[in-house]
Amino acid sequence: MAKRRQLRGFDLKQIFGFGSLLGVDEAGRGALAGPVVAAAVLVSQEFLEGRWAVGQSGRVNDSKQLTAAQRTELWTEFEELVAQGQIHANYGTASVAEIETVNILGATKLAMRRALEGIYPPTAFERKVEPDLFASEAEKAAFEPTVSCQILIDGLPLRNFPYPHQGIVSGDGRSLCIAMASIIAKVTRDRLMDDLDKVHPGYGFAQHKGYGTEEHREAILRLGRSPAHRDSFLRKLFAQPRDLEGQMILFD
Repeated sequence: MAKRRQLRGFDLKQIFGFGSLLGVDEAGRGALAGPVVAAAVLVSQEFLEGRWAVGQSGRVNDSKQLTAAQRTELWTEFEELVAQGQIHANYGTASVAEIETVNILGATKLAMRRALEGIYPPTAFERKVEPDLFASEAEKAAFEPTVSCQILIDGLPLRNFPYPHQGIVSGDGRSLCIAMASIIAKVTRDRLMDDLDKVHPGYGFAQHKGYGTEEHREAILRLGRSPAHRDSFLRKLFAQPRDLEGQMILFD
């Protein structure tokens, strides 16, 4: 629990000098099927020092370290925080077709951009033009970005991304707002995979959420691909060697 409390402390340091903090994370990047989903969560200094963050943020962690029940419970609380105006949150998706067109990195950036656009447009972070050397303080302020917000994205910094940001490696285990985004992205994607399980039964999407478990890989070889599968991710699977009886030889 002490380690989890550090997530809030990390954000209190990161928000210094800014009006707000925006955490971004994704879910589904390594799956064999389904969309990639990103989420963005905006927090303020007031929220980080407020009752919920002080008393409840210790329950927040990287979504992969939480149970499905814990994620759902926190999701419900996040919805209440949004309704109360304490935080802002949004998610974006990139489809299987988009993953195949622009590759998984491009699709991940697309989903992240869509999540962020629901909170601030990229133009809100642009410096208008350089002010004149002799401009007054009021005139200089007019050239500053519309919002004072620090964006934290889980992982390495992204190239050719329209939002200025800081990459935080393992950020979902270090930053509260990134961890909150990771939970929203994970719960959203899991629900989308549950829906796909009804459309494409037999693959077990509701159980493994599209990831490459042994059961999922065997189902693909037995049933063939579905429209929900990512062709580029299946090439290595179908190229995998088989034994004399035609069974796939699985490697760890």
